[in-house]
Amino acid sequence: MLFTVRKGFYMVSRIFSSGIAGLDGYKVEVECSVSSGLTTFEIVGLPDASVKEARERVLSAIGSVGFDFPLGKVTVNLAPGNIKKEGSGFDLPISLSILICSGALSQNSADGYIFFGELSLDGSLRALPGVLPMVIASRELGFTKVILPAENAREAAVVKDVTVFGAENLHDVILHLSGVKEITPFYINQQEYFSDDIKYTMDFADVKGQESVKRGLEIAAAGGHNCLMAGPPGSGKTLLARSLPSILPSMTFEEALEVTKIHSIAGTLPKDKPFMSTRPYRAPHHSLSATALTGGGRIPKPGEVSLAHNGVLFMDEFPEFSRTALEILRQPLEDGEVTVSRVNATITYPSNFILIAAMNPCPCGYFGDPSGQCTCSIQQIHRYLSKISGPLLDRIDLQLNVQPVKYEHLTDERPAESSAQIRMRVNSARNRQLERYKNEGIYCNADLSSEQLSRFCPLGETEKTILEAAYKKFGLSARAYTRIVKVARTIADLAGEEDINYTHIAEAINYRSLDKTLTHM
Repeated sequence: MLFTVRKGFYMVSRIFSSGIAGLDGYKVEVECSVSSGLTTFEIVGLPDASVKEARERVLSAIGSVGFDFPLGKVTVNLAPGNIKKEGSGFDLPISLSILICSGALSQNSADGYIFFGELSLDGSLRALPGVLPMVIASRELGFTKVILPAENAREAAVVKDVTVFGAENLHDVILHLSGVKEITPFYINQQEYFSDDIKYTMDFADVKGQESVKRGLEIAAAGGHNCLMAGPPGSGKTLLARSLPSILPSMTFEEALEVTKIHSIAGTLPKDKPFMSTRPYRAPHHSLSATALTGGGRIPKPGEVSLAHNGVLFMDEFPEFSRTALEILRQPLEDGEVTVSRVNATITYPSNFILIAAMNPCPCGYFGDPSGQCTCSIQQIHRYLSKISGPLLDRIDLQLNVQPVKYEHLTDERPAESSAQIRMRVNSARNRQLERYKNEGIYCNADLSSEQLSRFCPLGETEKTILEAAYKKFGLSARAYTRIVKVARTIADLAGEEDINYTHIAEAINYRSLDKTLTHM
């Protein structure tokens, strides 16, 4: 509720805004007081540099719309005072709180509203990152109306039960609150952005040959498994990775909303697409820093592992990433989330993604190639492969050997199986998993815990014997053992079978090609 108290030369007002902490918004009370004394303008409440700079923007914006800045001591407090405030989104509520104190707006004109927006010097409003989680938080706090920059209105309108007013400038907001000229509410049809009829730029029908690798990626998509592809340059690893999103199951609305929140905070939402209805695909360069991968900054922001949440993180030239960046992957791969600690805050972001890594089998790239072009020694090959540590390799379920495409496959005019056909099998397998784990709090086989593994993946004596032989022969770890069983569970689901049999186990073991290579060196 908005109120203004006047006692001689002392006036106080309060309106509401929102800040961002991790993935969630929180309420910020913007209090303003004007008292007698020398004309000063101070902002308190743990503001960062960008918030402190609001003073100059607010002074200019108020003057540009024809109002005088109040004479006297002006103090703006952003409560709660124990949380660091960042960003320029408090410009609009600060301006309005000052105008209320000066009498330009009535004491109850902002009842039920929450405000955020950056002001230009001429009073126009600029778009902000992180609008979606702020609007969601506003709804949960009981606010039914939000005023924000017009460029953010489409994104904010995704949230139900909140009336969104997109303003072009501060003058429009003043006229709206004064009842002179109402801003037209902005509405969208969610189905316009959230539809099963999704067009993909890449399709498995365009990939010549590589049937065994396609099979491996189908298993990865069906069970949410991480995958490493090793093969010579030009064998199609990047094309295969780019095609993977086309066979992933469609996101639920809840998944899409969570992904959209992450990209909203990071400022990576396309202007013409305020709702992420397709699973994200991220492909960072190997020069990426560890901080950019996991997220960070003075006040932590999402990194690549979080921007790929519920989607695919493709890391080409995998061994060329820094050792620090590779080892940092271990936590999100194991836990599905990443914790970033800084002086100002410790924030946990979700990072449940499918990792698709690609690498050459040796420094020159031609180890094992039928052409015999490889010039690397065994020591050089071993040193190159050992850049990927054992604990990290254990967290990758499928290791695929990608061979060069044969000439007859390149010239074959017969159409290959399309992504739509493969996606039907993936969806069927995922539906079996959703039904099986409906009371377990997980959604796919890759998320199975050790206790759940014993309940949902029982093995017969034949299957145990095969696994024991592979475990001893290749020197597998306990984690690699569980990964094999999870992959076998997915292979059984794709086959529509309830029990895991020896053929499923044998195929799952076959997808540990790098373990076999390292064992025989």
